[in-house]
Amino acid sequence: MLGFAGTVVILGVLLLASGVKIIREYERGVILRLGRLVSARGPGVIYVIPFIEQMYRMDLRTITLEVPSQDVITRDNVSVKVSAVLYFRVVDPSLAVVEVQNFLYATSQLAQTTLRSVCGQAQLDELLAEREKLNERLQEIIDTSTAPWGIKVMLVEIKHIDLPTEMQRAMARQAEAERLRRAKVISAEGEFQAAARLGEAAAVMEKEDIAIQLRLLQTLAQVGTEKNHTLIIPLPVDFLRSFIHRPGGDGGG
Repeated sequence: MLGFAGTVVILGVLLLASGVKIIREYERGVILRLGRLVSARGPGVIYVIPFIEQMYRMDLRTITLEVPSQDVITRDNVSVKVSAVLYFRVVDPSLAVVEVQNFLYATSQLAQTTLRSVCGQAQLDELLAEREKLNERLQEIIDTSTAPWGIKVMLVEIKHIDLPTEMQRAMARQAEAERLRRAKVISAEGEFQAAARLGEAAAVMEKEDIAIQLRLLQTLAQVGTEKNHTLIIPLPVDFLRSFIHRPGGDGGG
């Protein structure tokens, strides 16, 4: 009888000791007492009544969730694959236990459907150039939907956009054509500015006859410095002008 009593005492002590739990700093223990929700406990040492209370450990650290690549058809009918990454954390462990069966799986499925929906409403150019705007839109929608579960979405980032090979080639040709157009515009602008400067220079030379002769001498100096076989015979401007403006020059011989 003493052996049986000692065994019972030992089992009772072990049973009572089994209710002692250690909750880490980044965890909380959600307690259900006879099926009813009790306020979360922790961190530190807590006691859970055996067979009466049931504890669920909830991690409060930030969770990084990778959203798998999704097939998306943009608003301008371009088929792409889009992947993203989601950062969230549990802010109310009681709601995360009671309001949703598996908050991690539910958040993952919600992120995938939201990613397809938001990216499908945007055009390809918006998807490539306005990622920050789309990230904010994704975060707003997912955070609003997960708030009743005690989940706070802190950041959503579109990770990768996989374009078809044909679309990549078309975009490369478009970029090349755009660069060529800019080069032609810059060249035409340079020609226009050069023509304007030449017109101003001609107006100055027209007022001063000696300016033309000085320019002629400068040109001769430049030609003389080069090794060539060019023969230049300078003629006075007044001599040429006498033939151009001679009386009766326009008449018959």
